[in-house]
Amino acid sequence: MNDSTSVNIKDGASYAPLGKSKKVVAPEEFCFSVAWLDHGHIYGQTNGLLQAGGTLRYVYDPDPKKLAAFCEKYPQAKEADSFDQILADDKTLLVASAAIPNVRAEIGIQVMLAGKDYFTDKAPFTTLEQLDRVKQVVAQTGRKYAVYYAERLHNEAAWRAGELIAEGAIGRVLQVINLAPHRLSKTTRPDWFFDKNQYGGILTDIGSHQVEQFLTYAGEIEATINFARACNLNNADKPELEDFGEMSMTGDNGASFYTRVDWFTSDGQATWGDGRTFILGTEGNIECRKYNDVARQAPASKVFLTNAQGEREIDCLGQSSFPYFGQLVLDCLHRTENAMSQAHVFKAAELSLKAQEMADEGRRVTLR
Repeated sequence: MNDSTSVNIKDGASYAPLGKSKKVVAPEEFCFSVAWLDHGHIYGQTNGLLQAGGTLRYVYDPDPKKLAAFCEKYPQAKEADSFDQILADDKTLLVASAAIPNVRAEIGIQVMLAGKDYFTDKAPFTTLEQLDRVKQVVAQTGRKYAVYYAERLHNEAAWRAGELIAEGAIGRVLQVINLAPHRLSKTTRPDWFFDKNQYGGILTDIGSHQVEQFLTYAGEIEATINFARACNLNNADKPELEDFGEMSMTGDNGASFYTRVDWFTSDGQATWGDGRTFILGTEGNIECRKYNDVARQAPASKVFLTNAQGEREIDCLGQSSFPYFGQLVLDCLHRTENAMSQAHVFKAAELSLKAQEMADEGRRVTLR
């Protein structure tokens, strides 16, 4: 198996790419700590920061099993007695966290008020009220509220697609279509996964990844939501689970966007989801096969590019140093915004939250 993936490629929660090492700082120059290990994405977040040269200091979680598993993988981490110990640690410049979604904002506020930057798993918020409160604290403290939008930031094909677009390979982007199926693995999920108040809805959660990609690829700073739908189609035993969602947007520059997000990856598929992205430009198009190439290769990370120069299949697996993480580290040290602007972070979350609200309201109207 290529070392760009973690041990279990069939479980999305365990997918933690490693990539090619490219350190941007010396040991101890950028120290970070980790707290709240409720989602397996914390391993991807940690890998990315370590790969960029970050030094891992403390880890905290009230669950001893989660803590033991993390320390087994990262023995250099010291177990903190409390979250407050991390907040009080002068050497910790950033706190990475993958808490239950509805508490991520409050944890981030604590981190920023303690004078540190915050790096949370997506979705960064479950309500627009949380978003507004975090915006206030960011303005008050000048700290960073970074988000692990992993489906672009930690995927080789998705990252390469962005580079090709920036190089002008397909001209101006006219449309982005994202298909994002996931494996449910119902019996292994924690209780909060099925509580909508805690996970926020499928468009808030998985959908935030997709909106972020649209904004990036199309160069958008704002968009109008055309329609949004979220529902439970096949899991009546978990009534608060939304196993299917879709939404459409039109950006201010005219580019259009559609995504389907779902929990219907079949058990026979080699990876946790056959994520695909289709990008139409004025001078060509791109398809990303982000996690596998069905019946051909798994894991896989491929870009298919067609433009005036011809057709190309680009194998991206294991070829990226995932530059976002080094950029984030340097942004924290130099107070710059090269990895991702704070406005972009917030806009991706805002649009997915508003789409979720539209879907929820549409369902209420139907029930009436």
